[in-house]
Amino acid sequence: MDILIRPAETRDIEAMVELLGTLFSIEADFTFDPDRQRRGLALLIGSSADRVLVAECEGRVIGMCSVQTLISTAEGGPVGLVEDMVVAREFRGKGIGRRLLGEIERWAADAGLTRLQLLADRTNEPALTFYGRRGWERTALIGLRKMLRDAD
Repeated sequence: MDILIRPAETRDIEAMVELLGTLFSIEADFTFDPDRQRRGLALLIGSSADRVLVAECEGRVIGMCSVQTLISTAEGGPVGLVEDMVVAREFRGKGIGRRLLGEIERWAADAGLTRLQLLADRTNEPALTFYGRRGWERTALIGLRKMLRDAD
């Protein structure tokens, strides 16, 4: 089974929306809305400051991961927010997520980012274990949010 890790393209959006549906089904804070996800993915793919990667097997997009660049006053420079790390259920446990995350980490380092961070659902033990095995550490911070308006 040959897996290609490559930058996402506009033609990948529908397959990526399907993957986000899988991801959002296990994340309590997010509601799956295909139109919103399409808009968000188009913005990310079109951004030169951010990176979206897909894993492809025999022409099918089977995984994805993104990183968005932010400026951190704590770090005195650019850092990255990793989001949308997901692999299709039938392809999990085959090292695809490890490869996606590794490529995101390499891109971030090459782009001069000094730190990566992400949010994970606190009850998603498989994800927390996955990140922990790859050197990611829990912090003392908690995630907060405030909705300012409906995205539609």
